[in-house]
Amino acid sequence: MLHPIFGLARVNFLSLTLVCIALAASASWQAGHLLSPILLALVTVTGLCAHISVNALNEYLDFKSGLDFLTNRTPFSGGSGTLINHPAAANLALVLAIVSMTLVIAGGLYLSYQLNWQPLLIGIPGVLLIYGYTRHINRWPLLCLLAPGIGFGIFMTLGSYWVLAGNISAAAWLLALIVTLLVSNLLLLNQFPDVEADRQVGRRHLPIVIGRRHSASVYTLLLLLSYLLLIAGVISRILPWQCLLALLSLALVAKVLPGLSRFADKPQQLQPYLGLNVLLCHLYPLLLALGLIWAGQANY
Repeated sequence: MLHPIFGLARVNFLSLTLVCIALAASASWQAGHLLSPILLALVTVTGLCAHISVNALNEYLDFKSGLDFLTNRTPFSGGSGTLINHPAAANLALVLAIVSMTLVIAGGLYLSYQLNWQPLLIGIPGVLLIYGYTRHINRWPLLCLLAPGIGFGIFMTLGSYWVLAGNISAAAWLLALIVTLLVSNLLLLNQFPDVEADRQVGRRHLPIVIGRRHSASVYTLLLLLSYLLLIAGVISRILPWQCLLALLSLALVAKVLPGLSRFADKPQQLQPYLGLNVLLCHLYPLLLALGLIWAGQANY
């Protein structure tokens, strides 16, 4: 029973939630706010439940639509394949999605009751995003491009900072925008191997609409913008100079971009670069968090 649940939750991908919350916690601490271990634990559990809910719902809907039977899965795209191997677990996937979403709503309401109602301005759209991503958003190319990034950057990272710090700062916005660009790119590149299968079930994400080659240009643009935001944040002193530690992640960029340029139209050969892109999406925010910790707590 546990093996299907782990697959439906896509446990191996939940680390991205932990990275986003670690970045938010580091930024909150660096800004001079005391971190409550209980509050941090509650934010983490709520974030993990949100990620599990969208994963399980995606697994359920992709199985029911028949997409799972069309997709050539890779370790980074095409779903977990759990329901192909355990079709009787389809209802379990739906139950997992509903229970996880219920816990997200309960956690959000509790936090709002304990703190204030304003984080609901992020929480409510976040729940709607979980519900609508697979069923509706995948049919709108630009929204499909930005929705994953908004989910992890604005709703997860900025929302966690808001709860932990009690306010929103310019630095928090900047960090959230960087995460938004990185995660949008993560899902964009992961769509490259699924173009033919996704087209058959009515999806209309960017690689389907403008092709893989032009989508690779979009990926490059968003990645460049994320580093420009970092540098602008340091120059304007919104972020401490120690955040430039994140520039070490350019070593991965130097491998991903040439591979993407060469193999954009050859999804099979692109697979190693999907893995490097996943690593980049984790390493960049973690280096930002380490830079914030290195800078030390601000005195206000």
